[in-house]
Amino acid sequence: MLRKVVRWGVLALAFAMPGASFALNAEQALAIAAGDNDLRIVALNAAVARGDERLAAFVQAMLDDEVKVAGPRVFIVHDGKTTDAATGAAATLPDGAEDVTNNNRTRGALEAALAGLRVFSPDVGVRRTAIAELAKVSLDDRQLPLVEKAFAAETDPALKSQLERMRSTMLVTSSDRGKRLAAAGDLAGSNQSAVASLLQERLGPSGEADPEVRAALQQALTTVRARLAWGEKLAVVFTGISLGSVLLLVALGLAITYGLMGVINMAHGELMMIGAYTTYVVQNLFRQYLPGIFDAYVIAAIPAAFLVSALVGAVLERGVIRFLYGRPLETLLATWGISLVLQQSVRSLFGAQNVPVENPNWLSGGVEVMSNLVLPYNRIAIIAFAMIVLGGVALLIAKTRFGLFIRGVTQNRRMASCVGVDTARIDMLAFSFGAGIAGLGGVALSQIGNVGPDLGQSYIVDSFLVVVVGGVGQLAGTVVAAVGLGVLNKLFEGLAGAVLAKIAVLVIIVVFIQRKPSGLFAMKGRSAEA
Repeated sequence: MLRKVVRWGVLALAFAMPGASFALNAEQALAIAAGDNDLRIVALNAAVARGDERLAAFVQAMLDDEVKVAGPRVFIVHDGKTTDAATGAAATLPDGAEDVTNNNRTRGALEAALAGLRVFSPDVGVRRTAIAELAKVSLDDRQLPLVEKAFAAETDPALKSQLERMRSTMLVTSSDRGKRLAAAGDLAGSNQSAVASLLQERLGPSGEADPEVRAALQQALTTVRARLAWGEKLAVVFTGISLGSVLLLVALGLAITYGLMGVINMAHGELMMIGAYTTYVVQNLFRQYLPGIFDAYVIAAIPAAFLVSALVGAVLERGVIRFLYGRPLETLLATWGISLVLQQSVRSLFGAQNVPVENPNWLSGGVEVMSNLVLPYNRIAIIAFAMIVLGGVALLIAKTRFGLFIRGVTQNRRMASCVGVDTARIDMLAFSFGAGIAGLGGVALSQIGNVGPDLGQSYIVDSFLVVVVGGVGQLAGTVVAAVGLGVLNKLFEGLAGAVLAKIAVLVIIVVFIQRKPSGLFAMKGRSAEA
């Protein structure tokens, strides 16, 4: 009891002193470095709140085990040089100086102090980083004065909210029953999984004993868990949308080629793989020849992947597929054989193992919406990229002469030929264009998954399902089907696992196609094929 009185007496005295330009003196340095650990932490927190000028260097030296005590004096020994901890002046280390030892609790307080020293910075970015670091440290009521002072001084609403949550977390263990009740109410508004863990711990056998406080803590825990459950659901939806964006990029080309020529191209996944490997090659060229702008390699890889995949698509169409129009079974078998040839060619050039493709710095990290919901920048970029590609394809199909020819040949090939459209040339250009879009899908996939010879096999079936469900040749249907299948896959994976999820999706699609064979958006127009 006497120790507690002394501790809070020291704190009260410390915070009563003016501290704008207070400099660490020998007495404060000794109080932080030596003596009872509880009193050392109290003295440390008081010094942090006053804003001592030399405290950061002293705390860092404490963490690095570079502080020694000799009588009433404290020294820092760094790189063989000895300085006085309070004044910073060069000094001679006395004989018999003892090392300062820090237990885990003291080291935690020192780490919190380092973060706390930056909490009062005029730079909001520095304060944001400091508060994030402070939140990772195990805090208790000894750091409460620091957090309360920072909370009172903070002007940024988001940072003030974080400090309020931190303050409530510390108050929930307070000896004051009223403070614990108030803290339970504050914590109910949290969206942090760490808060749920704290509340669960306080509701344990060795936690809160007061029935009313326990009820408030239980209600807060229920509210926080419900909010976190929404975070998990939103994470599944976001992952499904990002998967749907990849499927959209892969299926856009099929929506054109399959809808235009009726070609079941089983090598379409390998065209996407070629786009991914083109990204890998561009990355290596930038690393070797343009290291200063390495982060721009993805931008350069987009047109490169489109052109390389489109060129391969043109060769396939002119060399094989044009001889098989109207013979779907032979086309399927031939393109399946082509896919095997392309896979083996890649193995011969790059090896059978996956190749590494790095995210540039601007695609690394993510946006933390909640503690259990982080939206990665690379997946956000893929969703945006898919929308841009979709918009470009829609404009090309709807507003250009080439798009007019594609629509004409798709709806009525014979009539288009009769009015002078070179359908063979349109077939080649459309197939090349679809192959190029598949290459763009490879660029996107290289940023979120492994790049290997078997990359295309994982998406070819799903992309055909997207085209069939959406409606052959219909871009709107392709978008809806891609996003829908992506979200369904991820929802079922969370419930039944990846294998059963695939089976469930296939069953749903079979039932849907039986009910609506033309897909979500049936092709409109008249045909002379019959």
